[in-house]
Amino acid sequence: MSGRAARERWAVAAVFAVHGTVLGTFASRLPWIADHLRLGAGQLGLALSMISVGVLLATPLAGRFVQRFGGRTSTMVTLAAWCTALALPALAPNVVAFAALLLVFGMTSGTADMAMNAQGIEVEKRLGKSIMSGLHGSWSVGVLMAAFAGSWFARARVDARVHFAVVAAALLVAGLIAAARFSGPPAAVDEPEQAPAPWFAVPKGRVLLIGLVGFCAVFPEVAANDWSAIFMRRVLAADEAAAALATSVFALAMTGGRLGGDLAVRRFGAGRTVRICGLVGATGALLVVVAHTQLLAMAGFMLIGAGVSVVVPLAFAAAGHAAASPAVGVAGVATVSYGAGLAAPSVIGAVAATTSLRVSFVVVAVLAGLVAAAADLLDRRPERSEAEPTEAGSGPLR
Repeated sequence: MSGRAARERWAVAAVFAVHGTVLGTFASRLPWIADHLRLGAGQLGLALSMISVGVLLATPLAGRFVQRFGGRTSTMVTLAAWCTALALPALAPNVVAFAALLLVFGMTSGTADMAMNAQGIEVEKRLGKSIMSGLHGSWSVGVLMAAFAGSWFARARVDARVHFAVVAAALLVAGLIAAARFSGPPAAVDEPEQAPAPWFAVPKGRVLLIGLVGFCAVFPEVAANDWSAIFMRRVLAADEAAAALATSVFALAMTGGRLGGDLAVRRFGAGRTVRICGLVGATGALLVVVAHTQLLAMAGFMLIGAGVSVVVPLAFAAAGHAAASPAVGVAGVATVSYGAGLAAPSVIGAVAATTSLRVSFVVVAVLAGLVAAAADLLDRRPERSEAEPTEAGSGPLR
């Protein structure tokens, strides 16, 4: 393993953690914003949907931007915009301004997400081993750390405007320092110049199929994250602390699965790992459907978290290796996958309204099962780039 590539791997992981910390910080103070603007549940839900709209608008365009300016420059620019955007929502004077700022928030999130994932795939190619699951694990760690920090700021009664501004400034500095350590793409003097990426990355062929697998994984993730506490509270009559614990259990399981996912991929391969995870996620969803105790329901949400943990990182990696440009592949898969962020809340809510919240998790089980069925689409072995030679005596790739 090259020392330079190994150091860059940690720089990319730091950027992923910064990105997750921004989102976790924002989510941790949503109650303050809702109270400050006196938003009802319907107004808040509609405003928050603008984040997903922003992501979906920006993602198809991000591939061209990343390819044009390279991983280092595009990540520095987009991550700086994402960190700066953190300070904006708490400054909104009303719900209309709040929704507009969240649209910008989502667009900066989506472009930064594409840039850092494309760079992660470039580093994975140079290393010749799976690292994407661990990078997304770093993102999840950032979310969790931000949530705990946000809880402390809230208990200390710190104004969210001050909280966001301080954290945004700190993350801006940390993110730029980490992204500055990225290397550019390897020189290709003997190869023809790469064709420019399209302005709007429309997924097709294998990339489209991989994106649909990602959709089937993101849907259970969003459903469990948004509805686990509500399920515990309304279906099993849990108190608020127990309801919140279910969401925490889900998040911790997903984080642990991502941090350990690369080891599983190296041992079993991406396809087999995804198949096992899909079956674990489907089992967890069925446990939620039949659960009549809080403990069984929490076990179900834990299994859902573990089951969906590695699928999206491996979908991004598979698309990045399948497409002519990693940025275009990631953008295409994300365009399809992140559509689940808009679909899941409304589908789960509609099924729950017509039947019950228990039955709505049957949909989650079916989609997790489809992930297992289509796992071979994500089966790929990253090959070490010729520009990054192996160290003497490093042995075969694993």
